[in-house]
Amino acid sequence: MNEQQVIDLFLKRQALLEGHFLLSSGLHSSKYLQCALVLQYPSDAEALGRSLAVSFTTDQIDVVVAPALGGVIIGYEVARALNLRSIFTEREAGTMKLRRGFSINPGEKALVVEDVITTGGSTREVISVVESYGGEVVAVGSLIDRSGGTVEFAQKRAALATLTVPTYQPTACPMCEQGSIAIKPGSRTVS
Repeated sequence: MNEQQVIDLFLKRQALLEGHFLLSSGLHSSKYLQCALVLQYPSDAEALGRSLAVSFTTDQIDVVVAPALGGVIIGYEVARALNLRSIFTEREAGTMKLRRGFSINPGEKALVVEDVITTGGSTREVISVVESYGGEVVAVGSLIDRSGGTVEFAQKRAALATLTVPTYQPTACPMCEQGSIAIKPGSRTVS
């Protein structure tokens, strides 16, 4: 799938929302990508996973690691396309960690897969978890990079679509200044 096909799919599934949103990063935005509305369709999830996996077919990867909740489905689909093991991290008492018996062996090479990257915070947390087990993150992938390509990682990186979507600190949000109240459609509570 090319970038326009990905965006068209999000539009078709009404997953590119307009309004006033509170993102997991704590920032505010007038646009929100609700990936779950796309990934609820197995054929869409499979097509997106296969498309993202193409970027990593020549990399040596042992395991795909995704943050819960948003990255679980697409992480699984990328792992399936690459015929790899798929695991995910979760927050426990506010800290990202592996649970449910998942582990990473020292020296294992990991691909971190996320649904949407805005600031890269969750992705960096997953990278830290992998490294804490002695694993090595060789690449980072996402369905959407909503930073316009400004978020950088030391690892190879690929996204199916890159959007430049303005974000605002709550204290400098023009929508808040107009009296609008941000809604939180995502899965993670902002602290």
